[in-house]
Amino acid sequence: MERKIEAVFGQVVRRYREKLGVSQEAFADLAEIHRTYVSSIERGKVQVSIGIAYRVALTLGVPLSRIWADVERQLNAGEKSSRKKPRSGET
Repeated sequence: MERKIEAVFGQVVRRYREKLGVSQEAFADLAEIHRTYVSSIERGKVQVSIGIAYRVALTLGVPLSRIWADVERQLNAGEKSSRKKPRSGET
């Protein structure tokens, strides 16, 4: 099953935010974006602009390149597991 990049990006952002130990509301204040937008990002409901992605990364204290590397790693892992060939005798 193909995973949406927005959902994976949101999962990565949530993981880093939780590592910081801050709520969505506190994070939103620090990033100067609306709390409901942070929620939408983390749930993969929106396509963020590069500017917002950069602001999120700065607020997380993580290079944007690392966030994208994590997203890409998770997407590639999902593709590999969905492309596994059935064992002999399986269809």
